[in-house]
Amino acid sequence: MVISSSNSYSKSNPDVVKISSVNKINLKRFPQNGQIQIYQSSYRGSYSSIIRDSLRNAALGRKVLLVQFMKGGVKQGIANAVKLCGNLTWVRSSHSFDHYHSEEIENNKDLKESIHESTYELWDFCKKELLSGENDQIILDEISLAIEMKIIDKDDLISTLENRFISGDVILTGTDIPKDLLLMANQITELRS
Repeated sequence: MVISSSNSYSKSNPDVVKISSVNKINLKRFPQNGQIQIYQSSYRGSYSSIIRDSLRNAALGRKVLLVQFMKGGVKQGIANAVKLCGNLTWVRSSHSFDHYHSEEIENNKDLKESIHESTYELWDFCKKELLSGENDQIILDEISLAIEMKIIDKDDLISTLENRFISGDVILTGTDIPKDLLLMANQITELRS
């Protein structure tokens, strides 16, 4: 059966159901969010395929935001984000724990506070980007470690993901993703060595 509102087409085709404009239903259009994808692995540094895909997407014209929460060393921060392919914004924390031994961080209150502040600043930036709808894809690399270290609140992340406005995908990576986040995911990929 074919549905048509064209009178000339329906007269010559008896299988056509005529719909008048009076009977049309006004449907409310809801903004459609993309999928939540989770990549988890038993070890850090196993997400090169995601970075490769983000470069490919940017080269194809999609606006991509790649945020590496627990990588540092390049004194990057939000103010010094790297732009690649014209469409990929790559941001790392301005101060990260991965250049220190865990004992150094625990024994140095100022260092620990600085790492937490720069990581939270990055999360605050990500929240705004997730709610803005300006990106086609957002990758939150090693966000589970930031949750585990109690820098980012898991419930804050969940709330932000529930209220996001992005038509593309949000990708979360980490070594131990909380179950609440796994339940939100449209796709879960476990990387094994």
